[in-house]
Amino acid sequence: MSGLEVGVNDEAADDADDATIEVTPTESIDGESETAPEEDTSIDVEPTDEPVDGPSYVLYGGKGGVGKTTMAAATALDSAKRGVTTLVVSTDPAHSLSDTFETDIGTSPEKIITELPLYGAEIDPDAALEEGHAAFAAEDGDAFGGLGQFLGDDSPMDALFGGAMPGADEAAAMQTLLEYLDDPRFDRVIVDTAPTGHTLRLLQLPEIMDTMMGRIISFRQRIGGMVEGIKGMFGDVPQEGADDMQDLEELRDRIERLRAVLRDPSRTDFRIVMVPEEMSVLESKRLRTQLEEFDIPVSTVVVNRVMEPLADVTDDVDADFLEPDLDSCAFCQRRWDVQQGALMESQDLFRGTDVRRVPLLADEVKGERMLAVVAACLR
Repeated sequence: MSGLEVGVNDEAADDADDATIEVTPTESIDGESETAPEEDTSIDVEPTDEPVDGPSYVLYGGKGGVGKTTMAAATALDSAKRGVTTLVVSTDPAHSLSDTFETDIGTSPEKIITELPLYGAEIDPDAALEEGHAAFAAEDGDAFGGLGQFLGDDSPMDALFGGAMPGADEAAAMQTLLEYLDDPRFDRVIVDTAPTGHTLRLLQLPEIMDTMMGRIISFRQRIGGMVEGIKGMFGDVPQEGADDMQDLEELRDRIERLRAVLRDPSRTDFRIVMVPEEMSVLESKRLRTQLEEFDIPVSTVVVNRVMEPLADVTDDVDADFLEPDLDSCAFCQRRWDVQQGALMESQDLFRGTDVRRVPLLADEVKGERMLAVVAACLR
């Protein structure tokens, strides 16, 4: 197996500013056969009979690449194993939920594991938009209730924007998520959100959609008399969108319920996922500040890939895992110092929250066994 041998060429090994990094190709990694775990290594995770002690809705957010999908999948798996009918849904355009569970997950809720009440969905904004699952779509999903037939061959959105309204794909994702959060089939919904910027736009959509729908409804009411006049002059006019007014009102009510749910800490836990690195800490702080502006409380912070033994985090896992050697590994020592500095920077972020730690694992976290390990750390 080929690899790279990375060495720090300075005598003290702790003077990062003056270090010269040498990268030397190698044909093999020394000791690999002695230290690498077998693929069939037994992993036993102690089951728990305790009921799920947590809100009905859990949203994981944070910087891209910090492990949001892993945390959402692990939480959903643990919840389903305790008998709670659970839906895990991804709003991230770059979906990886299917890869994490090692199974294909569709765009609508489908069962992931046969013997568990666990369902999954990866929202496809473009597909939702094509199906008309957007409040402000073009032509096929005309939210103006068929007014396009009175205003010309094209819908108002086509006339104004040459197609769907900008941001309609995100509106479609939000509307689909609204449906899932409101779905009586599921007792708990776990959301794997997109990276910070996309998530914040998604959280802004209830306000934006509510404002726009208020204007649309007002507009519809004002021209109602005009439409009746047209019908009187030319006879009955097809009313394909006759029920759209009621649909808009129902969507508005659903948005109001979502806003209330997101702001209720007894029903929703927005969990910020971070890794112990400065850039992740800074973005997590910004995310929390912006969530506070939306009146969305953050109850939990998950610190992923911490260089510490698994046994220090949970005693529910019985397995042998490779651990960083802080005594003789200069690289491990350097990373440990970086992580400790980042964790010190995180104290304000941690204040008033429940902090969960997930160790840095040598094995890739995918599949039911490894997800169960992470779930044990999140309990």
